Amino acid sequence: MSTVDVRGRVSDVTGQELVGAFLLLGIVVLVFDLIRQVVVGELSAGLLRSYLWSGIVDSLYIGLAAIGLSMTYSILRFANFSHGDLITTGAFSGWTVAYVIGGAGVAEFSSRILLRADGGAPPGALEMDVLANPLAIVLGLIASAVVTIAVALAIDRLIYRRLRDEGGIPLLIASVGVALALRYLIALFYTTDSRGVVGSAPEWEDPPLLPVEAIDLHEATLVFSAVALMLGVHLLLQYTKLGKSMRAMSDNKDLALITGIPTERVIFATWVIGAGLAGVAGYLIVLDRGTIMINLGWFLLLLIFAAVILGGIGSIYGALAGSLVIGITINLSLVWIPADMNEIAAFALMILVLIFRPDGLFSGVETA
Repeated sequence: MSTVDVRGRVSDVTGQELVGAFLLLGIVVLVFDLIRQVVVGELSAGLLRSYLWSGIVDSLYIGLAAIGLSMTYSILRFANFSHGDLITTGAFSGWTVAYVIGGAGVAEFSSRILLRADGGAPPGALEMDVLANPLAIVLGLIASAVVTIAVALAIDRLIYRRLRDEGGIPLLIASVGVALALRYLIALFYTTDSRGVVGSAPEWEDPPLLPVEAIDLHEATLVFSAVALMLGVHLLLQYTKLGKSMRAMSDNKDLALITGIPTERVIFATWVIGAGLAGVAGYLIVLDRGTIMINLGWFLLLLIFAAVILGGIGSIYGALAGSLVIGITINLSLVWIPADMNEIAAFALMILVLIFRPDGLFSGVETA
Protein backbone atom coordinates (compact mmCIF):
# COMPACT_ATOMS: atom_id res chain seq x y z
CA MET A 1 0.00 0.00 0.00
CA SER A 2 1.45 3.37 -1.01
CA THR A 3 1.95 6.32 1.31
CA VAL A 4 -0.65 8.25 -0.69
CA ASP A 5 -3.27 5.55 -0.04
CA VAL A 6 -2.49 5.55 3.69
CA ARG A 7 -2.79 9.34 3.84
CA GLY A 8 -6.07 9.17 1.91
CA ARG A 9 -7.57 6.68 4.35
CA VAL A 10 -6.42 8.69 7.35
CA SER A 11 -7.94 11.85 5.87
CA ASP A 12 -11.27 10.02 5.45
CA VAL A 13 -11.52 9.39 9.21
CA THR A 14 -14.05 11.79 10.71
CA GLY A 15 -13.86 13.54 14.06
CA GLN A 16 -16.72 11.34 15.31
CA GLU A 17 -14.78 8.20 14.44
CA LEU A 18 -11.72 9.52 16.27
CA VAL A 19 -13.84 10.16 19.36
CA GLY A 20 -15.35 6.69 19.00
CA ALA A 21 -11.92 5.09 18.68
CA PHE A 22 -10.76 6.94 21.80
CA LEU A 23 -13.82 5.78 23.77
CA LEU A 24 -13.41 2.21 22.52
CA LEU A 25 -9.76 2.20 23.56
CA GLY A 26 -10.76 3.48 26.99
CA ILE A 27 -13.33 0.68 27.40
CA VAL A 28 -10.77 -1.96 26.39
CA VAL A 29 -8.30 -0.58 28.94
CA LEU A 30 -10.98 -0.61 31.67
CA VAL A 31 -11.97 -4.20 30.87
CA PHE A 32 -8.36 -5.35 31.21
CA ASP A 33 -8.01 -3.34 34.42
CA LEU A 34 -11.16 -4.98 35.81
CA ILE A 35 -9.73 -8.41 35.05
CA ARG A 36 -6.42 -7.39 36.66
CA GLN A 37 -8.15 -6.18 39.84
CA VAL A 38 -10.06 -9.45 40.18
CA VAL A 39 -6.96 -11.58 39.54
CA VAL A 40 -4.70 -9.75 42.00
CA GLY A 41 -7.45 -9.48 44.62
CA GLU A 42 -7.97 -5.70 44.58
CA LEU A 43 -11.63 -6.36 43.70
CA SER A 44 -13.21 -9.29 45.48
CA ALA A 45 -15.48 -11.71 43.64
CA GLY A 46 -18.25 -10.94 46.13
CA LEU A 47 -18.11 -7.20 45.42
CA LEU A 48 -18.04 -7.83 41.67
CA ARG A 49 -21.08 -10.09 42.02
CA SER A 50 -22.80 -7.37 44.04
CA TYR A 51 -22.17 -4.78 41.32
CA LEU A 52 -23.51 -7.12 38.64
CA TRP A 53 -26.63 -7.98 40.64
CA SER A 54 -27.31 -4.30 41.34
CA GLY A 55 -26.89 -3.63 37.63
CA ILE A 56 -29.47 -6.28 36.76
CA VAL A 57 -31.92 -4.91 39.33
CA ASP A 58 -31.47 -1.34 38.02
CA SER A 59 -31.86 -2.55 34.44
CA LEU A 60 -35.24 -4.10 35.26
CA TYR A 61 -36.95 -0.94 36.44
CA ILE A 62 -35.24 1.10 33.71
CA GLY A 63 -36.46 -1.52 31.23
CA LEU A 64 -40.06 -1.35 32.45
CA ALA A 65 -40.09 2.40 31.88
CA ALA A 66 -38.15 2.13 28.60
CA ILE A 67 -40.77 -0.22 27.09
CA GLY A 68 -43.45 2.44 27.42
CA LEU A 69 -41.24 5.19 26.04
CA SER A 70 -40.23 3.04 23.07
CA MET A 71 -43.85 2.06 22.34
CA THR A 72 -44.92 5.72 22.41
CA TYR A 73 -42.24 6.57 19.87
CA SER A 74 -42.81 3.60 17.59
CA ILE A 75 -46.59 4.10 17.35
CA LEU A 76 -47.18 7.82 18.03
CA ARG A 77 -43.81 9.00 16.66
CA PHE A 78 -42.81 11.47 19.34
CA ALA A 79 -40.39 11.56 22.25
CA ASN A 80 -42.57 11.79 25.35
CA PHE A 81 -40.71 13.90 27.91
CA SER A 82 -43.58 13.56 30.38
CA HIS A 83 -42.82 9.84 30.71
CA GLY A 84 -40.52 10.47 33.66
CA ASP A 85 -43.26 12.26 35.56
CA LEU A 86 -45.66 9.41 34.85
CA ILE A 87 -43.15 7.31 36.76
CA THR A 88 -43.36 9.80 39.62
CA THR A 89 -47.17 9.74 39.41
CA GLY A 90 -47.15 5.96 39.82
CA ALA A 91 -44.77 6.16 42.78
CA PHE A 92 -46.83 8.71 44.72
CA SER A 93 -50.26 7.29 43.89
CA GLY A 94 -49.26 3.69 44.64
CA TRP A 95 -47.59 4.46 47.94
CA THR A 96 -50.46 6.71 48.98
CA VAL A 97 -52.83 3.75 48.60
CA ALA A 98 -50.38 1.49 50.43
CA TYR A 99 -50.15 3.97 53.32
CA VAL A 100 -53.90 4.56 53.53
CA ILE A 101 -54.50 0.80 53.79
CA GLY A 102 -51.44 -0.35 55.70
CA GLY A 103 -51.34 2.51 58.18
CA ALA A 104 -54.98 2.35 59.28
CA GLY A 105 -55.19 2.55 63.04
CA VAL A 106 -51.50 3.47 63.38
CA ALA A 107 -51.22 6.97 61.86
CA GLU A 108 -53.64 9.81 61.24
CA PHE A 109 -55.46 9.68 57.89
CA SER A 110 -54.22 13.17 56.99
CA SER A 111 -50.63 11.97 57.41
CA ARG A 112 -51.19 8.77 55.45
CA ILE A 113 -53.00 10.40 52.51
CA LEU A 114 -50.09 12.84 52.08
CA LEU A 115 -47.32 10.25 52.57
CA ARG A 116 -45.95 11.72 55.77
CA ALA A 117 -45.73 15.24 54.33
CA ASP A 118 -46.38 16.43 57.89
CA GLY A 119 -43.56 14.26 59.27
CA GLY A 120 -45.98 11.76 60.77
CA ALA A 121 -45.42 8.13 61.76
CA PRO A 122 -42.24 6.71 60.14
CA PRO A 123 -42.49 3.69 57.79
CA GLY A 124 -41.02 1.44 60.47
CA ALA A 125 -43.91 2.25 62.81
CA LEU A 126 -46.38 1.37 60.05
CA GLU A 127 -44.45 -1.86 59.30
CA MET A 128 -44.44 -0.89 55.64
CA ASP A 129 -42.64 -3.88 54.10
CA VAL A 130 -43.58 -6.92 52.02
CA LEU A 131 -43.77 -9.35 54.94
CA ALA A 132 -45.55 -7.23 57.54
CA ASN A 133 -47.99 -5.54 55.13
CA PRO A 134 -48.24 -7.66 51.96
CA LEU A 135 -51.85 -6.68 51.17
CA ALA A 136 -51.07 -2.96 51.32
CA ILE A 137 -47.95 -3.43 49.16
CA VAL A 138 -49.82 -5.43 46.50
CA LEU A 139 -52.80 -3.06 46.39
CA GLY A 140 -50.42 -0.13 46.14
CA LEU A 141 -48.69 -1.80 43.20
CA ILE A 142 -52.02 -2.24 41.41
CA ALA A 143 -53.04 1.35 42.20
CA SER A 144 -49.78 2.71 40.80
CA ALA A 145 -50.64 1.22 37.40
CA VAL A 146 -54.34 2.13 37.44
CA VAL A 147 -53.86 5.78 38.46
CA THR A 148 -50.98 6.34 36.04
CA ILE A 149 -53.00 4.86 33.17
CA ALA A 150 -55.94 7.14 34.02
CA VAL A 151 -53.67 10.20 34.11
CA ALA A 152 -51.99 9.28 30.80
CA LEU A 153 -55.32 8.69 29.05
CA ALA A 154 -56.66 12.01 30.33
CA ILE A 155 -53.55 13.82 29.08
CA ASP A 156 -53.84 12.14 25.68
CA ARG A 157 -57.51 13.11 25.33
CA LEU A 158 -57.03 16.70 26.48
CA ILE A 159 -53.67 17.52 24.84
CA TYR A 160 -51.89 14.97 22.67
CA ARG A 161 -54.90 13.92 20.58
CA ARG A 162 -55.43 17.53 19.47
CA LEU A 163 -51.80 17.76 18.30
CA ARG A 164 -51.47 14.29 16.78
CA ASP A 165 -51.59 15.54 13.18
CA GLU A 166 -49.17 18.41 13.80
CA GLY A 167 -46.02 16.26 13.85
CA GLY A 168 -43.49 15.17 16.44
CA ILE A 169 -42.05 18.55 17.45
CA PRO A 170 -45.30 20.13 18.75
CA LEU A 171 -46.03 16.90 20.64
CA LEU A 172 -42.53 16.88 22.12
CA ILE A 173 -42.86 20.50 23.29
CA ALA A 174 -46.31 19.77 24.72
CA SER A 175 -44.89 16.78 26.61
CA VAL A 176 -42.30 19.01 28.29
CA GLY A 177 -45.12 21.27 29.48
CA VAL A 178 -47.10 18.27 30.69
CA ALA A 179 -44.05 17.01 32.60
CA LEU A 180 -43.65 20.31 34.45
CA ALA A 181 -47.39 20.55 35.18
CA LEU A 182 -47.51 17.01 36.59
CA ARG A 183 -44.45 17.54 38.75
CA TYR A 184 -45.65 20.79 40.29
CA LEU A 185 -49.13 19.39 40.81
CA ILE A 186 -47.62 16.50 42.77
CA ALA A 187 -45.46 18.97 44.72
CA LEU A 188 -48.54 21.05 45.54
CA PHE A 189 -50.08 18.12 47.44
CA TYR A 190 -47.06 16.17 48.67
CA THR A 191 -44.48 19.01 49.09
CA THR A 192 -41.00 18.92 47.54
CA ASP A 193 -39.40 17.11 50.48
CA SER A 194 -37.68 13.77 49.93
CA ARG A 195 -38.68 11.26 52.62
CA GLY A 196 -38.58 7.61 53.55
CA VAL A 197 -41.81 5.68 53.01
CA VAL A 198 -40.66 2.04 53.08
CA GLY A 199 -39.53 0.08 56.11
CA SER A 200 -36.27 -1.86 56.24
CA ALA A 201 -36.24 -4.67 53.70
CA PRO A 202 -36.67 -8.12 55.29
CA GLU A 203 -34.32 -10.88 54.16
CA TRP A 204 -34.88 -14.50 53.23
CA GLU A 205 -32.12 -16.35 55.06
CA ASP A 206 -30.37 -19.27 53.33
CA PRO A 207 -32.63 -19.45 50.25
CA PRO A 208 -32.63 -22.94 48.73
CA LEU A 209 -30.90 -23.60 45.39
CA LEU A 210 -29.25 -20.16 45.37
CA PRO A 211 -25.53 -19.52 46.13
CA VAL A 212 -26.22 -16.59 48.48
CA GLU A 213 -26.68 -16.28 52.22
CA ALA A 214 -29.76 -14.03 52.11
CA ILE A 215 -32.05 -12.32 49.64
CA ASP A 216 -33.44 -8.81 50.06
CA LEU A 217 -37.19 -9.44 49.68
CA HIS A 218 -37.86 -5.94 48.34
CA GLU A 219 -35.34 -6.51 45.57
CA ALA A 220 -36.80 -9.96 44.97
CA THR A 221 -40.29 -8.43 44.67
CA LEU A 222 -38.97 -5.93 42.14
CA VAL A 223 -37.26 -8.63 40.09
CA PHE A 224 -40.25 -10.98 40.10
CA SER A 225 -42.75 -8.23 39.22
CA ALA A 226 -40.59 -6.73 36.46
CA VAL A 227 -39.78 -10.06 34.81
CA ALA A 228 -43.44 -11.14 34.93
CA LEU A 229 -44.60 -7.88 33.33
CA MET A 230 -41.93 -8.01 30.63
CA LEU A 231 -42.89 -11.58 29.80
CA GLY A 232 -46.53 -10.51 29.65
CA VAL A 233 -45.72 -7.71 27.19
CA HIS A 234 -43.76 -10.15 25.04
CA LEU A 235 -46.65 -12.63 24.92
CA LEU A 236 -49.13 -9.86 24.15
CA LEU A 237 -47.06 -8.47 21.27
CA GLN A 238 -46.27 -11.83 19.72
CA TYR A 239 -49.39 -13.94 20.22
CA THR A 240 -52.44 -11.67 20.36
CA LYS A 241 -54.38 -9.86 17.68
CA LEU A 242 -53.84 -6.56 19.46
CA GLY A 243 -50.10 -7.16 19.60
CA LYS A 244 -49.95 -7.91 15.88
CA SER A 245 -51.95 -4.74 15.20
CA MET A 246 -49.51 -2.73 17.29
CA ARG A 247 -46.54 -4.16 15.42
CA ALA A 248 -48.21 -3.47 12.09
CA MET A 249 -49.02 0.12 13.03
CA SER A 250 -45.48 0.77 14.24
CA ASP A 251 -44.19 -0.50 10.88
CA ASN A 252 -46.49 1.57 8.69
CA LYS A 253 -49.38 3.60 10.08
CA ASP A 254 -50.88 4.44 6.67
CA LEU A 255 -50.89 0.81 5.58
CA ALA A 256 -52.44 -0.16 8.91
CA LEU A 257 -55.29 2.30 8.26
CA ILE A 258 -55.88 0.92 4.78
CA THR A 259 -56.03 -2.67 6.01
CA GLY A 260 -58.67 -1.77 8.60
CA ILE A 261 -56.62 -1.93 11.78
CA PRO A 262 -58.40 0.11 14.50
CA THR A 263 -55.65 2.69 15.04
CA GLU A 264 -57.41 4.50 17.89
CA ARG A 265 -57.72 1.22 19.74
CA VAL A 266 -54.01 0.59 19.21
CA ILE A 267 -53.14 4.09 20.48
CA PHE A 268 -55.38 3.52 23.52
CA ALA A 269 -53.58 0.22 24.23
CA THR A 270 -50.21 1.92 23.80
CA TRP A 271 -51.01 4.44 26.52
CA VAL A 272 -52.46 1.76 28.80
CA ILE A 273 -49.42 -0.51 28.52
CA GLY A 274 -46.78 2.23 28.49
CA ALA A 275 -48.26 4.27 31.35
CA GLY A 276 -49.07 1.18 33.42
CA LEU A 277 -45.48 -0.06 33.19
CA ALA A 278 -44.14 3.42 33.99
CA GLY A 279 -46.34 3.66 37.09
CA VAL A 280 -45.30 0.21 38.30
CA ALA A 281 -41.64 1.07 37.66
CA GLY A 282 -41.95 4.17 39.87
CA TYR A 283 -43.60 2.17 42.65
CA LEU A 284 -40.97 -0.58 42.54
CA ILE A 285 -38.09 1.91 42.53
CA VAL A 286 -39.38 3.37 45.80
CA LEU A 287 -39.86 -0.14 47.22
CA ASP A 288 -36.21 -0.87 46.46
CA ARG A 289 -34.71 2.49 47.49
CA GLY A 290 -37.03 3.26 50.39
CA THR A 291 -37.37 6.99 49.67
CA ILE A 292 -39.66 9.05 47.44
CA MET A 293 -39.28 12.52 45.88
CA ILE A 294 -40.99 14.56 43.18
CA ASN A 295 -37.94 14.46 40.87
CA LEU A 296 -37.76 10.66 40.94
CA GLY A 297 -38.86 10.10 37.34
CA TRP A 298 -37.25 13.24 35.96
CA PHE A 299 -33.81 12.17 37.21
CA LEU A 300 -34.30 8.73 35.61
CA LEU A 301 -35.53 10.08 32.29
CA LEU A 302 -32.09 10.56 30.72
CA LEU A 303 -31.09 7.00 31.61
CA ILE A 304 -34.35 5.73 30.12
CA PHE A 305 -33.76 7.70 26.92
CA ALA A 306 -30.19 6.39 26.83
CA ALA A 307 -31.46 2.80 27.08
CA VAL A 308 -34.01 3.35 24.29
CA ILE A 309 -31.48 5.04 22.00
CA LEU A 310 -28.80 2.47 22.76
CA GLY A 311 -31.09 -0.43 21.90
CA GLY A 312 -32.59 1.23 18.82
CA ILE A 313 -35.42 3.75 18.92
CA GLY A 314 -38.76 2.07 18.34
CA SER A 315 -37.67 -1.44 19.31
CA ILE A 316 -39.18 -2.93 22.48
CA TYR A 317 -36.54 -5.64 22.71
CA GLY A 318 -33.84 -3.10 21.91
CA ALA A 319 -35.05 -1.02 24.86
CA LEU A 320 -34.72 -4.04 27.15
CA ALA A 321 -31.23 -4.84 25.84
CA GLY A 322 -30.21 -1.20 26.20
CA SER A 323 -31.55 -1.12 29.76
CA LEU A 324 -29.47 -4.16 30.69
CA VAL A 325 -26.33 -2.58 29.26
CA ILE A 326 -27.02 0.75 30.99
CA GLY A 327 -27.82 -0.86 34.35
CA ILE A 328 -24.68 -2.99 34.44
CA THR A 329 -22.48 -0.17 33.13
CA ILE A 330 -23.49 2.39 35.77
CA ASN A 331 -22.85 -0.15 38.53
CA LEU A 332 -19.57 -1.58 37.25
CA SER A 333 -18.27 1.97 36.77
CA LEU A 334 -18.29 2.30 40.58
CA VAL A 335 -15.02 0.37 40.49
CA TRP A 336 -13.35 3.53 39.13
CA ILE A 337 -15.60 6.56 39.70
CA PRO A 338 -17.78 7.87 42.59
CA ALA A 339 -21.48 7.03 42.73
CA ASP A 340 -22.59 10.59 41.98
CA MET A 341 -20.76 10.49 38.64
CA ASN A 342 -21.46 6.93 37.47
CA GLU A 343 -24.10 7.98 34.91
CA ILE A 344 -21.26 9.47 32.84
CA ALA A 345 -20.18 5.92 31.96
CA ALA A 346 -23.63 5.08 30.61
CA PHE A 347 -23.77 8.16 28.38
CA ALA A 348 -20.21 7.60 27.14
CA LEU A 349 -21.19 4.05 26.14
CA MET A 350 -24.30 5.37 24.38
CA ILE A 351 -22.18 7.85 22.41
CA LEU A 352 -19.79 5.06 21.41
CA VAL A 353 -22.61 2.84 20.13
CA LEU A 354 -24.24 5.70 18.21
CA ILE A 355 -20.95 6.59 16.50
CA PHE A 356 -20.45 3.09 15.07
CA ARG A 357 -24.12 1.94 15.00
CA PRO A 358 -26.30 5.05 14.65
CA ASP A 359 -29.48 2.95 14.62
CA GLY A 360 -28.65 1.31 17.96
CA LEU A 361 -27.83 -2.25 18.94
CA PHE A 362 -30.92 -3.59 17.15
CA SER A 363 -30.06 -1.70 13.96
CA GLY A 364 -32.95 0.69 13.99
CA VAL A 365 -35.68 -1.93 14.08
CA GLU A 366 -38.81 0.19 14.39
CA THR A 367 -41.29 -2.51 15.25
CA ALA A 368 -42.57 -3.34 18.68
